[in-house]
Amino acid sequence: MTSPRVLVAGIGNVLLSDDGFGCEVARRLIATQVWPETVRIADFGIRGVHLALELLGEQYDLAIFVDAASRGGPPGTVYVIEPQMARPSALGTPRDGAQAHQLDGHGMTPDAVLNWVNRLGGAAPRVVVVGCEPVRVDEGIGLSDAVTNAVSAAIATVSDIIRENAYVSGDSGTDRRAHG
Repeated sequence: MTSPRVLVAGIGNVLLSDDGFGCEVARRLIATQVWPETVRIADFGIRGVHLALELLGEQYDLAIFVDAASRGGPPGTVYVIEPQMARPSALGTPRDGAQAHQLDGHGMTPDAVLNWVNRLGGAAPRVVVVGCEPVRVDEGIGLSDAVTNAVSAAIATVSDIIRENAYVSGDSGTDRRAHG
Protein backbone atom coordinates (compact mmCIF):
# COMPACT_ATOMS: atom_id res chain seq x y z
CA MET A 1 0.00 0.00 0.00
CA THR A 2 1.30 3.44 -0.91
CA SER A 3 1.80 5.87 1.97
CA PRO A 4 -0.58 8.82 1.87
CA ARG A 5 0.89 12.04 0.50
CA VAL A 6 -1.85 14.37 1.68
CA LEU A 7 -3.54 14.50 5.06
CA VAL A 8 -6.87 16.21 5.63
CA ALA A 9 -7.34 16.67 9.37
CA GLY A 10 -10.65 17.74 10.86
CA ILE A 11 -9.90 19.65 14.07
CA GLY A 12 -12.21 20.91 16.79
CA ASN A 13 -14.42 20.14 19.75
CA VAL A 14 -17.94 18.97 18.87
CA LEU A 15 -19.05 19.94 22.40
CA LEU A 16 -18.31 23.63 21.71
CA SER A 17 -20.87 24.47 19.02
CA ASP A 18 -19.16 25.82 15.88
CA ASP A 19 -15.76 24.56 17.02
CA GLY A 20 -16.95 21.20 15.65
CA PHE A 21 -16.76 22.57 12.09
CA GLY A 22 -13.56 20.71 11.15
CA CYS A 23 -14.94 17.44 12.50
CA GLU A 24 -18.11 17.79 10.45
CA VAL A 25 -16.22 18.58 7.26
CA ALA A 26 -13.96 15.55 7.77
CA ARG A 27 -16.95 13.34 8.54
CA ARG A 28 -18.71 14.36 5.34
CA LEU A 29 -15.56 14.02 3.22
CA ILE A 30 -15.12 10.49 4.57
CA ALA A 31 -18.78 9.53 4.12
CA THR A 32 -19.51 11.03 0.73
CA GLN A 33 -16.41 10.80 -1.44
CA VAL A 34 -13.99 8.15 -2.59
CA TRP A 35 -10.32 9.12 -2.33
CA PRO A 36 -7.19 7.51 -3.74
CA GLU A 37 -4.65 5.89 -1.42
CA THR A 38 -2.52 9.05 -1.59
CA VAL A 39 -5.14 10.95 0.43
CA ARG A 40 -5.90 10.29 4.10
CA ILE A 41 -8.85 12.03 5.72
CA ALA A 42 -9.37 11.80 9.47
CA ASP A 43 -11.35 13.51 12.21
CA PHE A 44 -8.74 14.35 14.85
CA GLY A 45 -11.18 16.37 16.93
CA ILE A 46 -9.37 17.55 20.05
CA ARG A 47 -6.56 14.99 19.67
CA GLY A 48 -3.85 17.50 18.77
CA VAL A 49 -1.10 15.27 20.12
CA HIS A 50 -2.25 12.46 17.84
CA LEU A 51 -2.21 14.85 14.89
CA ALA A 52 1.36 15.90 15.73
CA LEU A 53 2.40 12.25 15.96
CA GLU A 54 0.67 11.49 12.64
CA LEU A 55 2.66 14.27 10.99
CA LEU A 56 5.85 12.88 12.54
CA GLY A 57 5.16 9.30 11.52
CA GLU A 58 4.13 9.74 7.89
CA GLN A 59 5.71 11.42 4.89
CA TYR A 60 3.05 13.88 3.77
CA ASP A 61 3.62 16.43 1.04
CA LEU A 62 0.61 18.47 2.14
CA ALA A 63 -1.51 18.69 5.28
CA ILE A 64 -4.90 20.41 5.15
CA PHE A 65 -6.23 21.31 8.57
CA VAL A 66 -9.96 22.08 8.74
CA ASP A 67 -10.96 24.10 11.78
CA ALA A 68 -13.06 26.98 13.08
CA ALA A 69 -11.04 30.18 12.67
CA SER A 70 -12.06 33.51 14.19
CA ARG A 71 -10.61 36.14 11.87
CA GLY A 72 -13.24 38.87 12.09
CA GLY A 73 -15.26 38.13 8.96
CA PRO A 74 -18.96 37.45 8.69
CA PRO A 75 -20.06 34.19 10.33
CA GLY A 76 -19.77 31.27 7.92
CA THR A 77 -16.93 32.82 5.89
CA VAL A 78 -14.56 30.11 4.65
CA TYR A 79 -10.88 31.04 4.72
CA VAL A 80 -7.80 29.47 3.19
CA ILE A 81 -4.80 30.22 5.40
CA GLU A 82 -1.18 29.24 4.83
CA PRO A 83 0.44 29.60 8.26
CA GLN A 84 3.96 30.87 8.74
CA MET A 85 5.86 29.06 11.49
CA ALA A 86 7.52 32.34 12.47
CA ARG A 87 4.10 33.74 13.34
CA PRO A 88 2.50 31.25 15.74
CA SER A 89 -0.50 33.52 16.30
CA ALA A 90 -1.47 33.44 12.61
CA LEU A 91 -4.18 30.87 13.28
CA GLY A 92 -5.97 32.59 16.11
CA THR A 93 -5.85 32.19 19.86
CA PRO A 94 -5.41 28.83 21.58
CA ARG A 95 -8.61 27.26 22.94
CA ASP A 96 -9.32 27.53 26.66
CA GLY A 97 -6.37 29.86 27.24
CA ALA A 98 -3.74 27.22 26.39
CA GLN A 99 -0.44 28.58 25.12
CA ALA A 100 1.08 27.18 21.93
CA HIS A 101 4.08 25.86 23.87
CA GLN A 102 2.00 23.82 26.33
CA LEU A 103 1.07 20.20 25.72
CA ASP A 104 -2.68 20.34 26.17
CA GLY A 105 -4.36 17.78 23.96
CA HIS A 106 -7.72 19.51 24.38
CA GLY A 107 -6.47 22.98 23.52
CA MET A 108 -3.95 22.51 20.71
CA THR A 109 -4.68 24.81 17.81
CA PRO A 110 -3.15 24.10 14.39
CA ASP A 111 -0.18 26.34 15.14
CA ALA A 112 0.41 24.53 18.45
CA VAL A 113 0.38 21.18 16.63
CA LEU A 114 2.99 22.47 14.16
CA ASN A 115 5.11 23.81 17.02
CA TRP A 116 5.03 20.38 18.68
CA VAL A 117 6.06 18.66 15.46
CA ASN A 118 9.09 20.97 15.37
CA ARG A 119 9.84 20.52 19.09
CA LEU A 120 9.82 16.75 18.63
CA GLY A 121 12.43 17.02 15.89
CA GLY A 122 10.16 16.67 12.88
CA ALA A 123 9.41 18.90 9.96
CA ALA A 124 5.84 19.58 9.00
CA PRO A 125 4.87 19.38 5.34
CA ARG A 126 3.28 22.34 3.60
CA VAL A 127 0.18 23.17 5.63
CA VAL A 128 -3.01 24.83 4.47
CA VAL A 129 -5.81 25.62 6.90
CA VAL A 130 -9.38 25.72 5.65
CA GLY A 131 -11.12 27.68 8.36
CA CYS A 132 -14.62 28.95 8.97
CA GLU A 133 -15.67 32.04 10.91
CA PRO A 134 -17.76 30.73 13.83
CA VAL A 135 -20.89 32.27 15.28
CA ARG A 136 -20.25 30.78 18.70
CA VAL A 137 -17.80 28.42 20.41
CA ASP A 138 -19.54 28.05 23.74
CA GLU A 139 -20.84 24.83 25.27
CA GLY A 140 -23.38 23.18 23.04
CA ILE A 141 -23.71 20.46 20.46
CA GLY A 142 -24.40 21.34 16.86
CA LEU A 143 -23.23 23.94 14.40
CA SER A 144 -24.96 27.28 13.91
CA ASP A 145 -26.90 27.74 10.67
CA ALA A 146 -24.21 29.97 9.16
CA VAL A 147 -21.46 27.42 9.85
CA THR A 148 -23.62 24.48 8.76
CA ASN A 149 -24.18 26.29 5.46
CA ALA A 150 -20.40 26.74 5.08
CA VAL A 151 -19.62 23.01 5.32
CA SER A 152 -20.34 22.38 1.62
CA ALA A 153 -18.12 25.30 0.58
CA ALA A 154 -15.33 23.97 2.80
CA ILE A 155 -15.66 20.50 1.26
CA ALA A 156 -15.38 22.04 -2.20
CA THR A 157 -12.39 24.11 -1.09
CA VAL A 158 -10.57 21.08 0.35
CA SER A 159 -11.31 19.07 -2.81
CA ASP A 160 -10.05 21.93 -4.99
CA ILE A 161 -6.82 22.25 -2.98
CA ILE A 162 -6.15 18.53 -3.35
CA ARG A 163 -6.88 18.61 -7.11
CA GLU A 164 -4.89 21.83 -7.71
CA ASN A 165 -1.87 20.25 -6.09
CA ALA A 166 -2.14 17.16 -8.31
CA TYR A 167 -2.62 14.73 -5.44
CA VAL A 168 -5.64 13.16 -7.11
CA SER A 169 -5.37 11.49 -10.47
CA GLY A 170 -8.24 10.84 -12.84
CA ASP A 171 -8.98 7.38 -11.42
CA SER A 172 -11.42 6.81 -8.60
CA GLY A 173 -8.78 5.34 -6.32
CA THR A 174 -9.36 3.36 -3.18
CA ASP A 175 -12.31 3.95 -0.90
CA ARG A 176 -10.94 5.98 2.05
CA ARG A 177 -14.22 6.25 3.96
CA ALA A 178 -13.01 3.92 6.70
CA HIS A 179 -10.85 6.64 8.28
CA GLY A 180 -11.97 8.91 11.07
